[in-house]
Amino acid sequence: MRKRVWVPLAVLGLAAAGFFGLAPGWLEGQMNRIDGKELIPVSAEAQALHKTLQIVDLHSDTLMWDRDVLQRASRGHEDLPRLAEGNVALQLFSSVTKTPKGQNYDANGSDTDNITGLVIAQLQPVRTWGSLLQRSLYHGEKLDRAVARADGALRKVSDPASLDALLAARAGKANPPVGALLTIEGLQNLEGKLGNLDKLHDAGFRMASLTHFFDNELAGSLHGLKKGGLTPLGRQAVARMEDLGMVVDIAHCSHQCVGEVLAMARRPVVSSHGGVQATCKVNRNLSDDELRQLAKTGGVVGIGYWDAAICDTSPRAIGRAMKHVRDLVGIQHVALGSDYDGGTTVRFDTSKLVQVTQALLDEGFTPDEVRAAMGGNALRVLRAGMVPLARLPQGAPARP
Repeated sequence: MRKRVWVPLAVLGLAAAGFFGLAPGWLEGQMNRIDGKELIPVSAEAQALHKTLQIVDLHSDTLMWDRDVLQRASRGHEDLPRLAEGNVALQLFSSVTKTPKGQNYDANGSDTDNITGLVIAQLQPVRTWGSLLQRSLYHGEKLDRAVARADGALRKVSDPASLDALLAARAGKANPPVGALLTIEGLQNLEGKLGNLDKLHDAGFRMASLTHFFDNELAGSLHGLKKGGLTPLGRQAVARMEDLGMVVDIAHCSHQCVGEVLAMARRPVVSSHGGVQATCKVNRNLSDDELRQLAKTGGVVGIGYWDAAICDTSPRAIGRAMKHVRDLVGIQHVALGSDYDGGTTVRFDTSKLVQVTQALLDEGFTPDEVRAAMGGNALRVLRAGMVPLARLPQGAPARP
């Protein structure tokens, strides 16, 4: 009798161990890939220039996965050692709280969620199992713990002073620190309550997109069912973000949502990760008219590295998309937005970002233009956007 009870319990235990111990890592390995195709030759000029850059990547989803960001991993696209090798000055870490089953670029409902299973399998705190707000707060805590253990090698950025301190600490150093700034992918984590935006700001989140892959209480998504514009709550959220000092991100917003955000924005707006219709005609990407309207706010466009953003994974496709933005609206609006660790397949991980530097030089970018595109523009917008509107000196422009 005991044997009959013991056997199924052992089988159940092995299954649970596999689910909780192995499944999350296996899933990440399947979803975040490097395609292994040929890289472009890198010149001595590009190598030398790359070492002098202050590189900013506006979007990665690394915090979603169950691994230590301080340790080199054999899977995924980035961690602290690889960020350092790529000479990244500031990485923006996004909080992903919900994705629909059967996720696609065309039409998704909001009634299913892939992330809940991942949260449980990773044995995250029970408070995160049923609350999107708590999932984001947990991501913030996860980054804070990593920063506390990093002995200065990873530094949290949450205001212009901490950003300037990071850049000063990097100047002339052989092993400079890497900065980390918290962002949000879709404000469904407000759970319908505007007051939760203040809680997220208090936790250190300084940028947020209104939507992800489905319509929510704030706005329509490019990939939702209705694809509508801003709701009254969405308009309140945009205004409150600007008041608090949180950068508004239009990534994944429907075209109507994009137009309405750009029309009402008082601060520079960011498209954190994606592409442009002119070089990759995918509904995920911005039209030339949207690029012109975004540029009027003083914002930047973060070009991604995966197929749906650039219709390829090659560094040259990244360079072509960035060149189009430069030629259309000016170099001051070009930025990087990798979408590393976001369920994407890319050509290279963050340790090999010199590939982008070389691609930009090959596209005819000057060294100063490369500096701007690889991080200078993003630093300008983030520094300005983290200042609450109420704290601006009287008469100072809201848009730099």
